[in-house]
Amino acid sequence: MTMAAHRYAIYLAPAEPFRTPGAQWLGRDADTGASLPLPKGMARRPPEWVKAPAHYGLHATLKPPFRLAAGMDAAMLDAAARDFARGREAIDARLTLRALRGFLAWCLDDGAEGPRQVHALADHCVRAFERFRAPPTEDELRKRRPDQLTAAQRRMLETWGYPYVFETFTFHITLTGMLDAAAEATALAQLAPASARLCETPLHVDGVSIFVQPAPGADFIVGRHYGFNGGTRDGAGAAWLES
Repeated sequence: MTMAAHRYAIYLAPAEPFRTPGAQWLGRDADTGASLPLPKGMARRPPEWVKAPAHYGLHATLKPPFRLAAGMDAAMLDAAARDFARGREAIDARLTLRALRGFLAWCLDDGAEGPRQVHALADHCVRAFERFRAPPTEDELRKRRPDQLTAAQRRMLETWGYPYVFETFTFHITLTGMLDAAAEATALAQLAPASARLCETPLHVDGVSIFVQPAPGADFIVGRHYGFNGGTRDGAGAAWLES
């Protein structure tokens, strides 16, 4: 395998009851790469609404996509993910459907202990896997549109390769791409009833996952899930975690 050709990301793969309806809404199972039908009773939505999030699979970002740094390999990343996850305490956090920077997402419901714990998990993840991240190319930096970022977001981009980490981080499970005001209102109306039911149950966080982009432009697939109890479960991209 040509290791420089693909990227890795450390994501939170949502557990049920969010996993199945979320993946069906996006139309794609990140564990297998298979296409999925819409949830029962859900009105059809334009494919362009979900094209961008379906590319990445249902997830919440902890460590954004990166190419491996010089001297690092997939087996080292796999071992580090096992060590990172093992022994952590599970977290329960309530979610709510929100508009965020022009798209819709399940976000943390503020005011409880869960959001602080999830934020701390993300912060630790960014630092713990930083040694694996190759510096972004000039083209990758331009795609982040630094001229449209705040000063704090530009600092994060320059230091960590991504504008939304630490104090600029907002935990979210992306459900749409960028929408205009009319499309956002329509999508919100479609997603709100099911989301209200789902969000009655807290999101249970008991592991982290490595997603893999096997080739430039390819959809991301799950490489491996790492449970806080020390267990693992492979996805269709597990081969890309072998050196």
